Amino acid sequence: MDQAQHLRNIVKAQELNYIQQARVITVTSGKGGVGKSNLAVNLGVWFRQLGKRVIIFDADFGLANVEVLFGRVPKYNLSDVIYGDMKIADIVSEGPMGIGFVSGGSGIVSLNNLDELQVRHLIRSLSELNALCDVLIIDTGAGVSDTVLEFAVASPEVLLVTTPEPTSITDSYSLVKAMHKSPKYDPKMTKIRMVANKVNSLEEGKNLYQKLNSVVGRFLQGQMEYLGMVPSDRALEQAVIHQQIVSIASPSARSSKAFEQIAKTILGEDTTTNNRWGLTDFFRNFINKS
Repeated sequence: MDQAQHLRNIVKAQELNYIQQARVITVTSGKGGVGKSNLAVNLGVWFRQLGKRVIIFDADFGLANVEVLFGRVPKYNLSDVIYGDMKIADIVSEGPMGIGFVSGGSGIVSLNNLDELQVRHLIRSLSELNALCDVLIIDTGAGVSDTVLEFAVASPEVLLVTTPEPTSITDSYSLVKAMHKSPKYDPKMTKIRMVANKVNSLEEGKNLYQKLNSVVGRFLQGQMEYLGMVPSDRALEQAVIHQQIVSIASPSARSSKAFEQIAKTILGEDTTTNNRWGLTDFFRNFINKS
């Protein structure tokens, strides 16, 4: 039995003790500055408003935008679970409205190099998140990096944030292309769903999706789904400047209502037939594919 198969068996054994699975949503983008972390945080707010327990996993260890938006500096991060004796509950910080968040820290880049003992400890700890949340939002780094790709191809649902800027469209395509070229990517198991951000109308958002999706279909023989749009909004701009969350500071703003609609669309879906929606399933696939 090779090492990879041995690790897979460890993960499967850990899974047996957990039935109820938290839902995993990965938010990413082809470039920085397009509103990725704002989408992650504001979705978290509306999921809470809709009665869900939420934890945001900040996997962008270089920028830590979630920490900035929450105004919190976590004392611990994922490295303390991997290399220390801490459990995942010990490193969950509390943000506004009781939203939990976990800092990946330098532990993110170490996930590919774990030994058997570390894998056992990590999977056992991560599985405990099932008791702490109903939805886990993973806020990845931006761009086409190995770490971003690992999260994306292991995830059952990827929200790709794109703006009308030509560079954003190009970089979004580059990320989708990299996913399709990865031997670890299975289009039947991972849904790529585009969110049009900083658009002026519903029509512009849909046109942006159709433009990008047509290129994906033509050159990659793939397809994305359209999840919705977030309009250009002065209230959102002001919230970003003041390091606030617009859905809390201005819940009636156009952008806040758009975030609410996207959250309702996601939670309104029937996921009972998709066995890849589980949190443990996500980390199983992440480690198995690493």
